[in-house]
Amino acid sequence: MSQLKYALYTGCTARESTPELLSSTLAVAKKLGIEIVLLDEASCCGASHLQDFDEFLSLVLNARNICYAEKLGLPMITICNTCQLNTVMTKERLDNDPEMKAKVNEKLAEVGLEYKGTSTVRHFLYALIDDYGLENIREKVEVPLSHFNIAPFYGCHNLRPSHIHYKHNAPLAPNSEIGEGGGESAIQEVELMEKYTHESPYAPTSLDSLIEALEGKSVDYESKNKCCGFHVDLQAPETSNALSGTALLDAIDNNADLMVTPCPLCQLNMDLKQESAGKQLGRDIELPVLHMPQMVALALGCSKEEIGLKFNVTKATDLI
Repeated sequence: MSQLKYALYTGCTARESTPELLSSTLAVAKKLGIEIVLLDEASCCGASHLQDFDEFLSLVLNARNICYAEKLGLPMITICNTCQLNTVMTKERLDNDPEMKAKVNEKLAEVGLEYKGTSTVRHFLYALIDDYGLENIREKVEVPLSHFNIAPFYGCHNLRPSHIHYKHNAPLAPNSEIGEGGGESAIQEVELMEKYTHESPYAPTSLDSLIEALEGKSVDYESKNKCCGFHVDLQAPETSNALSGTALLDAIDNNADLMVTPCPLCQLNMDLKQESAGKQLGRDIELPVLHMPQMVALALGCSKEEIGLKFNVTKATDLI
């Protein structure tokens, strides 16, 4: 197997609010022999809010981030669902709108950059599964997770909208079946996503498969592909509490020992809001919520400092 090499777009959260996400990601890459180049020049993606106020600025900002991966001649990987969505939405728009691409590049030229569209953008979850391979990961397991029932929580932005994700998380999809961004029917989009990413927005399986490759027991529960409520927390905290609390209780009621998610915003919300959500819903909630790379690092035998469970709000250090 040839060595994999990626440009890592960390986003803001892994640099500031969740340092355990970045340290565990780098630890996993090191254990698997994956070379990572950090895109230190990159900036915030806009967090799915900037485009509501200034669409053009959002496009320029995200195109600029992609440019740094293009300069390295590397595919970009992300470790945040929202970063993944904003970045591929920009790539989708510019790759199919020459006029807008020209306008964006006119602005990027002011800082000596040009967006070309040569780098792919994929979430680390799918890079692990499709590029590295689940069987290869299974062979690297040093600490089997067989004594844990693990609830996968997918979040919204890695699954929807499906017409974008089947293209950017499916490197094997032939061009003849890739549309122009919304030209397919909703049914066709879902069918293509399932065919080429082995993922369905209605019944996702990637995290489940990864859990099983690490010899954990995957918990099947209704809420695993629901919204965590992060993006409505400031405007409607009670709604956010209800969304996160309902998903956590659903996992607990299906005998989960812990929850894992590929999105740091989901992780923050589910980890931080257990007390307030429990009070609102009238039940005690206590469930460790791990970042996806933390779970993988745990199974690969990475050090406790690299895994960073001490940074999790709901106590998770007993998992080691």
